[in-house]
Amino acid sequence: MKLIADSGSTKTDWVLADGADIRARLQTQGINPFHQSEDDIRSILHDIGEVMDDKCEQLSIHFYGSGVRPELEPLMERLLRETFPLATAVEAHGDLLGAARAVCGRCEGIACILGTGANSGLYDGQQIVRNTPPLGYVLGDEGSGAVLGRQLLNALYKGFMPSSLLTDFQIFTGMEMTDVISRVYRQPLANRFLASLSPFIKAHLDLPEMSRMVIGSFRDFFSRNVVQYGRRDLPVGVVGSIADCYSEQLAEAAAAEGFVLGSILKRPIDGLVTYHQ
Repeated sequence: MKLIADSGSTKTDWVLADGADIRARLQTQGINPFHQSEDDIRSILHDIGEVMDDKCEQLSIHFYGSGVRPELEPLMERLLRETFPLATAVEAHGDLLGAARAVCGRCEGIACILGTGANSGLYDGQQIVRNTPPLGYVLGDEGSGAVLGRQLLNALYKGFMPSSLLTDFQIFTGMEMTDVISRVYRQPLANRFLASLSPFIKAHLDLPEMSRMVIGSFRDFFSRNVVQYGRRDLPVGVVGSIADCYSEQLAEAAAAEGFVLGSILKRPIDGLVTYHQ
């Protein structure tokens, strides 16, 4: 029996699998040991432990999550062992390795995350061996939902989109420019707010200006992150809501930058279940 988890800061997907047989699927609050206290994490794990208690025999646990940096892996493993003291094996890794195992399996490849934020890594079939620092949505994160939202607002208010689109945006969000400025600069989690504008972008992809913006952001992602690995011979697998939503534009950008896309998964959990079979 294997308990496999893919965790972001917002939610965690859990799957209990017996080989190829899925015994249970659950979703809990996100777990991020970089931002959350040990007690907060224990509380979330306690909930999953109660649900799984009567289903777990000879259990191994494979946890992948945002914020699970190498120095925090022992902490996360210890907390998992506290919840599941009879587990035969426990491992905790970062979300980028989870993405790589989900889209590349046990083959070499380049693994990427395109969601609210962005990340990428060169994968040798077992581990991430190189990583271009994503730097966050202020300094980097090209191609992410947050950066797409930022580019949209810049283009709308500086007149690089049709004027009618600004009216549509104000109706869609119920926000004027002063509201947007306040939301970005004076309230927390600006990155999530910016990424939340993705449905508006998606709804207006028929506009040449919008399509060019999205493709251009993805081209920036490849040219400023993926190109650093010097491996255009490898497929590029991508996980995340942005990759899934804009798969056609992502493929066009990859081809323009000389890369070939591999698998695209909205959520890596199903790929991780296959990897751990």
